[in-house]
Amino acid sequence: GAVVPVVRRAIDSTPVVFGYSGDPVEAGLVNSFSRPGGNFTGATYMSYELNAKRIELLREAFPHVTRVAILSNPLHPGEQRELEESEQGAKRLGLGLSYAHMRSAAEIEPAFERIRLAGAEAMIVLPDGLVMQHRRRIIEFATSQRIPVISGWSEFAKWGGTMTYGPNLKASFRQLGAYVDKILKGAKPGELPVEQPTKFELVVNLKAAKAIGLTVPPMLLGRADEVIE
Repeated sequence: GAVVPVVRRAIDSTPVVFGYSGDPVEAGLVNSFSRPGGNFTGATYMSYELNAKRIELLREAFPHVTRVAILSNPLHPGEQRELEESEQGAKRLGLGLSYAHMRSAAEIEPAFERIRLAGAEAMIVLPDGLVMQHRRRIIEFATSQRIPVISGWSEFAKWGGTMTYGPNLKASFRQLGAYVDKILKGAKPGELPVEQPTKFELVVNLKAAKAIGLTVPPMLLGRADEVIE
């Protein structure tokens, strides 16, 4: 996440294997996906393209939703691109969007107040480290407002979020471990292509949906990789 560009500026030659949710080429971490060059390689979680899909899933699951609030950390790499993708997805579906930013724990409650004032009927939480650190507070807020919340990493749903859709992080972490092993055996990081996820998972927390009085369509449940009951 946000720490990767900082490490890039500080380290010139030591091999670094990263996990990054933005575009590593755009961020200047590598020269290209296929030939990173230099001493950096790793995996990207392709957050940009997934945001419109999350909006589609949210609308499919809960057709009554017309106003959606996006909670995000503006310090997270690529946040602006993620918001743009979300806007395009919402526009196609005729949904109204509002935004609430949180850069630290101190900004969580003001962000919640903005969401309340906007009359949001659902929340999309852009995944990053700060969000995951405070996932319990975010999920408790959504539950108190009786609105569904979707994010990108499966742990969010397992903690009580309504749904998640995103890359299988365990598979990505295994690949990062394999890259570390190759580098320790002599491979050059600049010659190892940046990995992109090939498996995406939809997790639905049916228990959380029922707790706020919502029903998830059976067809969507049938497509879910995991249903928490």
